[in-house]
Amino acid sequence: MKQSTANFILTKVLGWTGAPDFPSAKKALILGVPHTSIWDFVIAYLYGKSKGSQINILVKESLFFWPLGVLLRKWGAIPLKRKSAAGGANAAMQMIEAFKTHDNILLGIAPEGTRKPVKKWKTGYHVIATRAGVPVYAGFINWKKKYVSYGEVFPLTDDVKADSLRLQRYYKSLDVGAKHPDQFVFDDSVK
Repeated sequence: MKQSTANFILTKVLGWTGAPDFPSAKKALILGVPHTSIWDFVIAYLYGKSKGSQINILVKESLFFWPLGVLLRKWGAIPLKRKSAAGGANAAMQMIEAFKTHDNILLGIAPEGTRKPVKKWKTGYHVIATRAGVPVYAGFINWKKKYVSYGEVFPLTDDVKADSLRLQRYYKSLDVGAKHPDQFVFDDSVK
C-alpha cells in the first residue's frame, strides 16, 4: 500500500491522527497497547505505512497458506512456528532471530499477550529487546481520541518485574482508551 493511500484511509476515512514522525531506528521493538481487538493491528499497520514505514508482527505459521500467506508477508508478517517443546521461549527466540536476520525491522508486539483481560503482562518484550540489543518504544493506540503513536523509548533495567510494573504505570498515566475497555486491565499493584 502506498504511503498516501494509507494516510488517506487512516485520517480521512477512519478519522484517526497519529504522531507526526516515526522511529528513525532501523531495528526496534514497538509495544502495542492496549490490545483488545484485531483492529488494533489494522490501525498500527495504516499508521506505519502512512509514515513510509512498516511495522512487522509475528503470525502463526499455519496462516501462511495461499493466498493469505502472500498478503501477510506483504503486510510485514513474519511466520511464527508455534509447535515446539520450548513453547513461549521459542517464540521469543524466533523474534530475536528475526532481528538478527533482517536489516530493517520494527517488530510490534503486545505485552498483554492476548486480546483478553490480563493483569500480569508477558515479559517476553524485555527478553527480546535485551538479547537482540534493540530499543523498546512504548507505542499506543488510543481509541477514545482516535490517536496512534509509536510512543517514546522505554528504557529497560536488569529488573524485569520492576520494568513491567513501571511500563503498566506509564500506560495507565496515558489513559489510553481501548477499543474494548472492559478487556484492558492493569496489575492490582499499579496505582
